[in-house]
Amino acid sequence: MGSLGSYSGNGYSISNETIGKVITCKAAVAYGPGEPLVVEEIRVDPPQKMEVRVRILFTSICHTDLSFWQGENEEQRMYPRILGHEASGVVESVGEGVTDIETGDHVVPIFNGECLECVHCKSEKTNLCEKFRVNPMKSTMWSDGKCRFSTKEGKPIYHFLNTSTFTEYTVLDSACVVKIDQNAPLQKMTLLSCGVSTGLGAVWNTANVQAGATVAVFGLGAVGLAVVEGARARGASRIIGVDINTEKRIKGEKIGITDFINPKDLDKPLHEKIRELTEGGVHYSFECAGNLDVLREAFLSTHDGWGFTVILGIHPTPRLLPLHPMELFDGRRIVGSVFGDFKGKSQLPYFASQCMKGEVKLDEFITHEMPFSKINESFKLLIDGKSLRCLLHL
Repeated sequence: MGSLGSYSGNGYSISNETIGKVITCKAAVAYGPGEPLVVEEIRVDPPQKMEVRVRILFTSICHTDLSFWQGENEEQRMYPRILGHEASGVVESVGEGVTDIETGDHVVPIFNGECLECVHCKSEKTNLCEKFRVNPMKSTMWSDGKCRFSTKEGKPIYHFLNTSTFTEYTVLDSACVVKIDQNAPLQKMTLLSCGVSTGLGAVWNTANVQAGATVAVFGLGAVGLAVVEGARARGASRIIGVDINTEKRIKGEKIGITDFINPKDLDKPLHEKIRELTEGGVHYSFECAGNLDVLREAFLSTHDGWGFTVILGIHPTPRLLPLHPMELFDGRRIVGSVFGDFKGKSQLPYFASQCMKGEVKLDEFITHEMPFSKINESFKLLIDGKSLRCLLHL
């Protein structure tokens, strides 16, 4: 097995003995929909041109990992595959042409990359890179269409969401690697790879919620609670949390909800209840459940004339938006948000510094910690609704 580095306080060391060589390490491999992940030895190739090889130190599990593991969308099934897209680690080596990242840098991977050169990256109107935007169908490296992972027998193992973090070592396109402050706590920085950035960014960047505004959050998982945290930090006057799991109320109140509604307890449509509580509807609603019926309630819960709904949930096909075009003539707007509209490489380092200064609270999001070998137990915690983020130590 290649050198795995060492941990001491805030410092992580990487051996240069593995640079340019194939590394043998542990990874959790998915071989079929719903099948337990197999923790086994794999081979990881050196990074090629404009690629980075990273020693993953911490990774966590998101609902997107769960849906892909379960194979909910048949078109996206591809095995064997290494899932995972929330993580933090240290750069082991870089490929030809990489100049902004070097061995030893502390980094987080991002599923929605930023090449800094394409017309999209140069536009202030989008955070979707022309080449490296989130793409569930992509399963190989961009440069040559090949995998950097393989089994001990040499069979290719597919990549996932530009990241593949359920492994001790991974190879990423440099556009999908963000360098952060060496003093940032890597355990917490893992959250910036997806959940917290997605939810909080939707509040700060997509909706630009102002102090005194009213907010409703539909679905209090990690992304929904990140929305709550973002609204709290912006000074929202009222934050209504909605979830069918009443146990989510406790965590929601710790982070900042002022009201909690379980739709199952109501004798009227949910949007009517929210309109009653807020004198006509909230300024902003955030749909974090991936349910079209919930999305319609979120849309209708906003105020006539200026209501703004942000879609964050992942919705299965083939159903379409449950709206009539004429309903938009009442002044309500609806928009989707990818990665909280953060441009990863350009803006995430500053966001990390804000977290380090305590402007954003991250502690409440990590509810469990386990060794990497217990990754299947971590999946079960998420399935049972018992965890927000389970941090796995590699």
